[in-house]
Amino acid sequence: MPYSIMIVLLLALSGVSMFIGVGNVSIANLLAFDDKAWEMLLVSRWPRTVAILLTGASITVCGVIMQLLVRNRFVEPSTTGTTEASMIGLLIVAIWFPEWPLFGKMSIAALCALIGLLAFLQLTRNLPREQPLLIPLVGLIYGGILGAVATYFAFQTDLLQYLSIWLTGEFSGVIAGRYELLWIAGGFTLFSYAIADQLTIVGLGERASQSLGLNYRFMVMIGVATVAITSSLVVVTVGVLPFIGLVVPNLVSRFMGDNLRESLPLVAGYGAVFTLFSDILGRTLRYPYEIPAGTIFGVVGALIFLWLIFGRKRYEG
Repeated sequence: MPYSIMIVLLLALSGVSMFIGVGNVSIANLLAFDDKAWEMLLVSRWPRTVAILLTGASITVCGVIMQLLVRNRFVEPSTTGTTEASMIGLLIVAIWFPEWPLFGKMSIAALCALIGLLAFLQLTRNLPREQPLLIPLVGLIYGGILGAVATYFAFQTDLLQYLSIWLTGEFSGVIAGRYELLWIAGGFTLFSYAIADQLTIVGLGERASQSLGLNYRFMVMIGVATVAITSSLVVVTVGVLPFIGLVVPNLVSRFMGDNLRESLPLVAGYGAVFTLFSDILGRTLRYPYEIPAGTIFGVVGALIFLWLIFGRKRYEG
């Protein structure tokens, strides 16, 4: 049943996304073979919808992997300093290597995200597991420090406007030729499903993983690399989408449990659904102007995040 609902929502919202916008694209125009309508569909609406689907699916899967690596339900790339580290990498490229192609920018961003994520894992290594809110608190502080460093260098080099673009996840600039790197993120999402059983075991901890014959450290590095590369691809292409990698996995786990082999397709699918809905809402609230999808879900996600925290607190009390 959850899969059927997810598929229906994906198809319905994808169809709506194709025909919402300032440009006049309608079924009647397409059936009449209107050249401008078809050009708008193929150059803008179709790439935008695909980019939203790939972004939502990949960033929520990153959230699941982060939660398994840290063994904490309240973490995701945007609350662990990973996205801020990616932005530092983008600033490095913008300041010293502005002529580099997009793939080069992504590589530096991914390297910085990898270093930032490894540093976060080291920070949380000795934190008490019986206090689950302590790890995301440390992550927010750590991410705030990295964000402050990025803001300082952006201010010194007159790049604050570029930094603000990366801080806000939005899809208005997505056209054909500007989103294709997200297919790599989609590939990493499929790869995560292929190793879902191993990732589930990693979530049991180092001792349990080793007792089951799993190379724990190797799988952790695989997970870290997957999160770093995918997060940097999303930041480079569309910017930061906060809370979606935290909220969706928690909501799905409430009725699907912790078996990643069964829940991961739902996590990816509903991540795409939430991202699509946020983008459509952003396009319609102030039509013909747009509110970034990251802003829309940032507000909704923050409220759900608070509900998850206080709901858990009441339950444990």
